[in-house]
Amino acid sequence: MPSERSLTNLITIVGRGVPANYEISVDGTIEMVAADPDEEAVIISEQTAEGAIETGVDRFQFSGEMANAHVVDWNGAPSPESPSTPEVNIDYGVPARSADS
Repeated sequence: MPSERSLTNLITIVGRGVPANYEISVDGTIEMVAADPDEEAVIISEQTAEGAIETGVDRFQFSGEMANAHVVDWNGAPSPESPSTPEVNIDYGVPARSADS
């Protein structure tokens, strides 16, 4: 398991009020921030996270670089073809976040 210090990058998935799915991959290691992946129905491997979102925010810390982000709305239409797909924000070099952040 990586040290919290090595996970200095942040991915934020923002739901837009309709059911949608996402899969994000990095070339390092990824972990969910401030949530229980089992409760959130998020599947996480060492380098990939996938889940569903309707409203709210899912956050992930990661090391390395972003490799891929695939988001689709409830009909399977990908971004940017659908305005209902979740917004994906990527921030590099941010302080590690704790479960309380």
